[in-house]
Amino acid sequence: ARNGVLHPELVGDLGIALILFLQGLSIPLNRMRTGAGNWRLHATIQSFTFIVFPLVGLVFAAVVPRLWPGEPPPIRAGMLYLCVLPSTVSTSVVLTAVAGGNVAGAIFSAAFSNIIGVVLTPVCVQLLMSTTGQHGHFGALLGQILLLTLVPFAIGMLLRPFVRRFVDANKRWVNWISNAIILFIVYSAFCDSVQNRIWHKFGYGLTLGVLAMIIALYLTISCLVQLAGHWLRLNREDFIAAYFCSVKKTLAMGVPLAMLIFGTRADLSLILLPIMFYHPFQLLVNGVLANRWARQLASG
Repeated sequence: ARNGVLHPELVGDLGIALILFLQGLSIPLNRMRTGAGNWRLHATIQSFTFIVFPLVGLVFAAVVPRLWPGEPPPIRAGMLYLCVLPSTVSTSVVLTAVAGGNVAGAIFSAAFSNIIGVVLTPVCVQLLMSTTGQHGHFGALLGQILLLTLVPFAIGMLLRPFVRRFVDANKRWVNWISNAIILFIVYSAFCDSVQNRIWHKFGYGLTLGVLAMIIALYLTISCLVQLAGHWLRLNREDFIAAYFCSVKKTLAMGVPLAMLIFGTRADLSLILLPIMFYHPFQLLVNGVLANRWARQLASG
C-alpha cells in the first residue's frame, strides 16, 4: 500500500515511464510500412477501437445499472476505461498469423492504435466520464499524463532504429520488465483497496457481475466486427486481422495509463478489474478461434 515498505508512490511515475519507453522500443516501425496501404482494413480497426467500442461502453453504462442496481461506480468507470484502450500488438499479430490472416495489416493497425492511443485514451476517458456524470482527478492533469506517456513512448520509438536488433533479441526480458512493473502496480492498487476496506464494502459477489459484463461486452463487439466484415466484404485475410485487432484491448498500456489517469484513488483496483478480467478472457477465446480458423484453412 501507499507509504508502505515498497513505497509504490515513489516507483509509480518512473515505472510508468519505463513501460511506455519499452512499448515505444517494441513498435515494429520497419514492418509497419509493409501493411500501411490497406486503408479499408485500418479504418475498420481504428473505428472499432476508438469509436465503436466507446459507444458500446456508453450503452453498457446506461443499461447495466438497470440490470445490476448495485454496480459500484468504479466498476462503471473501469468498463468505460476498458472501452477506450488501444489494441494489443504482439498477441494480435500472433493470432492473425496462426489463423492465416493479413499479418502485415495487423502489425500496422495494432501498432498505430498504440501510438495514437497514448494521446486518445486519456482524452476519451475524460469525455466518456463527463458524459456519464462521473469525474476523475485527471482533467487538470492531462498535460502531465501526456508528458509521462507520450514523451517516453516517442523517445523509445526514435531510439528503436539504433537498438532494434538488441531489443528484438532480448524481447523476453523486455516483456518481463514490463510485466513485473504492471504486476507491482496492480498489487499496490489491491493493497490500497484492502487497506481501505473497498472489497469488504462491495463484497466479492461483484466479481461475477464484472465477469458477466466483460463476456457480454466481448460478444457484442465480436458480433459487430463480423457484421462489419460482411458489410464491407473484407476478404478472409483482412477479416481475420480486423477481428483480432478490433476485439482486443491492451493490458500493458492499460494499467500504467489507469494509474496516471485515476491518480491515487483507493478504488483503483476496482477500476482495473474489468481490464484484468477482459485480458485473459480475450486470450482464451481468441486462441480457440485462431486455431479453429487455422484448421479450416488447412482443410480447404
